Amino acid sequence: MQAWIAALSTYSATRETILQHRFLADVGGELWRRGEFDFSVSHSEVDNSGYDLIIEARGIMRHVQLKAMHGQARRRSFDIQTRLGAKPNGCAVLIRHDARSLAVEAYRWFGAPPGQGLPPLGEKVTRHAKGNALGHKADRPALREVPLARFAPVSDIAALVVLMFGPWPEAG
Repeated sequence: MQAWIAALSTYSATRETILQHRFLADVGGELWRRGEFDFSVSHSEVDNSGYDLIIEARGIMRHVQLKAMHGQARRRSFDIQTRLGAKPNGCAVLIRHDARSLAVEAYRWFGAPPGQGLPPLGEKVTRHAKGNALGHKADRPALREVPLARFAPVSDIAALVVLMFGPWPEAG
């Protein structure tokens, strides 16, 4: 298992791409199941925009920042871009996954209902993980450290899609 844990860092871009595709397959599949066939997905080409994806469905455009952690991880906070808060429907989705297969184990949500904007990120500024030559870890003013506890557990992908795009009318 150690080899897979090490690979998560060494091959982080590969891991992120696989998890992004799994997330989009899950969300797209749930939208399709609900009869929402007309949805679109766009990707951010740069890493300073505050989001990874834009998903538009039901007239709601969601700017989504994805975060990931494997099932054995002990991480207690995640860095969120302050620019995400400037988006009208910004949200962050945490993907908990199996370290070996990258299978999605659970989703967690940091956001608000459509039209309400991103909840406050808090004031804790993120610091660089590595220090400079003197050991000083500089602040990263565009990022805030958001505790894991602020990411709400989500029961399944259907519940996540409702959080993202609001409730669907009852089928009759």
